[in-house]
Amino acid sequence: MLLHLIQQQCPVTCSLVLWNCQITQRDDWFVDGRCLIIIVSVTVILPLALMKRLGYLGYTSGFSLSCMVFFLISVIYKKFVTECSLEHSYNETGVTESIYNSTDDTCEAKFITINPQTAFTIPIMAFAFVCHPEVLPIYTELKNPNKKRMQNVANISILAMFVMYLLTAIFGYLTFYGKVDSELLKMYSKKDTLMLCVRLAVLIAVTLTVPVVLFPIRRAVLQLLFPDKPFHWMHHISIAVCVLFFVNLLVIFVPNIRDIFGFIGATSAPSLIFILPGIFYICIVPEAQEPLKSWPKIQAIVFVTLGFIFMIMSITFIIIEWVNGKKTSGGH
Repeated sequence: MLLHLIQQQCPVTCSLVLWNCQITQRDDWFVDGRCLIIIVSVTVILPLALMKRLGYLGYTSGFSLSCMVFFLISVIYKKFVTECSLEHSYNETGVTESIYNSTDDTCEAKFITINPQTAFTIPIMAFAFVCHPEVLPIYTELKNPNKKRMQNVANISILAMFVMYLLTAIFGYLTFYGKVDSELLKMYSKKDTLMLCVRLAVLIAVTLTVPVVLFPIRRAVLQLLFPDKPFHWMHHISIAVCVLFFVNLLVIFVPNIRDIFGFIGATSAPSLIFILPGIFYICIVPEAQEPLKSWPKIQAIVFVTLGFIFMIMSITFIIIEWVNGKKTSGGH
C-alpha cells in the first residue's frame, strides 16, 4: 500500500516540475518543484489526510473525477483540431510544424508496437488498476454495507476508469501516432490555454487522490502497532505525518520515476492482483466445502500461476533493459 501511495504522489511532483518549467526558468524557491511539492503536501494533502473518516473525502474524490473527465474531453477535442504531422513540434508561436521527414513515420495507426519500452509499460498498466487497499475502507463507509453493494461499487469504478484510460490512450495516440510521448501533455503547445488548464486539472486530480490512498496505510499501521487501542488523534496525526514525510523524500530524490513505476508494477501489481488473492482463496476456503479440483480453486491456481509468470517476465525484461543501458522514454 505504501508503494501505491508513492505511485500516486510521484505524478504530483512530476506535474509540478513540468508546470513550473513551462512557466519560468527562474531559480526562485517558489517556482522550484521540490519546494512546491512540500507546500502542497502540507497545505492540501495533509489536512485532507487528517480527516477521521474516509467518507469525508467523497466531495474531493468527485471533483477529482470531474477533472479527469475534463482531461479526457480535451484530449478527444484536440485530436479533431490537430493536423497530422510526421513529427509534432511547436514553435514559439504555438503553431504546429514538422521539423523533419522520414519514410518510416506516417500518420497511420499501428495496432501493435513492441519495443524496449514495453518492459515498463505493461507493469505500469497493471499497477494502474491496483485498488485492493481501498476496498475495506470504502466498504466500511457504505450505507448498509454488504458484498453485493461493494461488488457494484468495484465494477462501476473499475469500468469507468478503464473506459477513461482507454479513450485517452486511443485519442492521444491518434493525435500524434508514432511520435506520441510517454508524457502525453508534453506533446501539446505551451501556448495552448486549454491544455494548460488540463495540466492544472490533472495536477489537482492526482493531488486529491493521495489522501484516499493514505487511509488504508494508516489503518494497517494502527492495526499492527495499536490493535486493541481506541481511536486516538495523536496516533492518527503522527502516522499521517510520518508517511507523508517518507513519501516526499522518495518522490523528491528518486532519480528515474519510470524505473520505480516499472519495478513496483512488476512486483507488487502481480502480487496484489493475481498471487495473493488466489493463495488466500485456496487457503481460506476449506477443502470440505470446495475441493482442490473444484472449478473455483482451479481458477485461483491459474491466476496464481499467471501472476508468477507475469512477475518473472516483467522483472527479467526490466533488468535486461537496465543492463543494456538503453535510454528510452517509456510511459509513466
